[in-house]
Amino acid sequence: MDFGIEEIEKELMEKEEALDKILNKKREVVRLCSNAIKSIHGKDMDQAKKYVKEAEKEINSLRKVDPDLAFHINHVLQEYVEAKVTISVVEEKLVPPYKDFDVPIESYLNGLLDATGEIKREMYESLRKGKKKDAEVYFEIMEKIYDALLPLKFSNAVLPEFRRKQDVARIQIEQARGELL
Repeated sequence: MDFGIEEIEKELMEKEEALDKILNKKREVVRLCSNAIKSIHGKDMDQAKKYVKEAEKEINSLRKVDPDLAFHINHVLQEYVEAKVTISVVEEKLVPPYKDFDVPIESYLNGLLDATGEIKREMYESLRKGKKKDAEVYFEIMEKIYDALLPLKFSNAVLPEFRRKQDVARIQIEQARGELL
């Protein structure tokens, strides 16, 4: 009897190869976004933008891999959002809206919440340098992000990790408020 196992095995091997490519590129994108954030905090915005541009190229190539495996890149996309939001906040004191990103809603929302930690770090750096007004602006942005996302109450099945990240952001804001006062 022929169950078509050889064809199935071939298809599964192709899927496995695609997944291996995704995993390698994922690590590279996470590394690039992490380096971008380090550059932001090191006040080297040009380098941060270069890292983000490289990450965008890698993300674009990831999107071409097997569409059935697309869910594997959500974490990468939220790292990308976090880096882009942090650049925008530091340079322009603005949070880019969802429509400015070509990412799923979940990646945008989780990346936005992750960015609050990086904004908090900028707030602390401003305080350390005696720039209280700048620190207050960063704190206000953190609060606005949190307040805007607070009404979103969905299960983990709809918005994975979101509620936990909301809790983390709330704690960061409370810590930041204490430092600011």
